[in-house]
Amino acid sequence: MTPRRTGPAGPNRADRPGRETPRRPDDRRRTFPALAPRAGQEDFAASWWGNAWVDALEDTALDPNRLARGRAYAGRGHVDAITVTPGRVVAYVHGTRPRPYRAEIRLRTLGEDDWERLLDAAAARPDHIAALLDKDVPHALAAAADLLPAPGDLIPDCSCPDDGFPCKHAAALCYQTARILDEDPFVLFLMRGRGEQEILAELTRRNAARSAAERGAARHEAAPAGRHTGAPALATVRARDALTPRTRPPLPPPLPVPQQPGRPPVYPQAVGAPDPLALDLLAGEAAARAHATLHTGRDPVGGLSLWQDAVRLAAAHPGSGLTASTRALYTALARAGGRSTTDLARAVAAWRQGGLAGLAALEEEWDPPAGPFDRARPALTAADFPHFRPWRNRLSTPSLQLRLGRDGLWYGYESDPGRDDWWPRGVPDEDPVGALTTLLGR
Repeated sequence: MTPRRTGPAGPNRADRPGRETPRRPDDRRRTFPALAPRAGQEDFAASWWGNAWVDALEDTALDPNRLARGRAYAGRGHVDAITVTPGRVVAYVHGTRPRPYRAEIRLRTLGEDDWERLLDAAAARPDHIAALLDKDVPHALAAAADLLPAPGDLIPDCSCPDDGFPCKHAAALCYQTARILDEDPFVLFLMRGRGEQEILAELTRRNAARSAAERGAARHEAAPAGRHTGAPALATVRARDALTPRTRPPLPPPLPVPQQPGRPPVYPQAVGAPDPLALDLLAGEAAARAHATLHTGRDPVGGLSLWQDAVRLAAAHPGSGLTASTRALYTALARAGGRSTTDLARAVAAWRQGGLAGLAALEEEWDPPAGPFDRARPALTAADFPHFRPWRNRLSTPSLQLRLGRDGLWYGYESDPGRDDWWPRGVPDEDPVGALTTLLGR
């Protein structure tokens, strides 16, 4: 075939003097970015209409070798952005020379009678409309007006010197176009002459007209004999019925609360996407809080400060030294609370020891009233622990410490002698001797 050379692009029809601007200029011209290369030799099309597009060209190709080279060009991503307009698919394809070639595929657009049959067939079947909105093309709808190309309907052309039918550049364009059709079958309608929004608007109009006609026919059949006013009767309600007090039926009982909160989905790792660990943390926290609110009627987290909530979140996950993800989590939470990761790790140990009250015992120094605190030292002396010295709410030795919390429990702490670096240890107890016993592991 003789190559068709293209000169400089002329003005758009909409820009020429005396021409009326199309109603939907963008709806009848769509440009798709260049598709990524694909490995392997599997079929380029996954849908039945995409395969029909490829078959229409392959069944009339004169040279299988050119098809194979075009398929390889498409697979390696040699096809630039693809522009689709009624009756034409155009793209630049990179070959062996530095300058790409302009390849195109032409096909016949549908006439008005064809579009009437096609749109009537779609409007008559709600499942056809639903299939189109779901990016699917029913076989019966495609056959209503020869929507899919048959062998010989696709006419390839290219600016390269090869006169093959098709050349490898036009074949590459055809294969890449099949991938676009897989993703959006409305492109096939655009090739035949009409854009997606134009088709959907027409289907909406026809569907509304059909529904109105069916309602009018139903009212006509229900009207008394001999009473035909020429206008559809309006539905009426007696004023007495409208103003009669009504008792609303009781609401259905609420669904039972599940035993455990649901698990969030697994979020993939993707370039530019949020951190999967952060997404999993947020989704899991939302599910747990919702579950607790359904069970108790209150949000267990709503009253916490920023630092308290950061400690709670860190305490619900493994220690900072296990994985890079948990170390990153500890670093982010400590920075949000204005503390160091060591401060956060110490606070996590206190939270795991006694929750919010344990964290308060770590961070608060206070003067307890006379009573339990005054009786603690004699009790410890009687249990052969006579060396504890009091200071505010704390009893200390060089390496052991007991702290009286505002909840009335004693919390155990340990430190290397002389360092004053206290870390929560053991299980809190109302009895200072019991707290010390668990701290020492006796």
